[in-house]
Amino acid sequence: MQLDQDEMTAVVKRLKRAQGQLGGVIRMIEEGRGCEEIVTQLAAVSKAVDRAGFTTISIGLRQCVERPEDGNLDTAKMEKLFLSLA
Repeated sequence: MQLDQDEMTAVVKRLKRAQGQLGGVIRMIEEGRGCEEIVTQLAAVSKAVDRAGFTTISIGLRQCVERPEDGNLDTAKMEKLFLSLA
């Protein structure tokens, strides 16, 4: 299923932010920063990537429900994708 690019703009923005955060974490490790700081930033990156995944699934599900005529609603596949993020 092709996802609506306009709706995916927010997902791309979130992933780019996470990419920047991950670069910051790498710099922190290279600089020898403390464990607490590093783990806090890693948790933020992880949450951002998770939210991007769940948002993508949400957009796909909504499109399937709104346009059933496209014949793209494979509930087993969508459930498997959703659970792969959990």
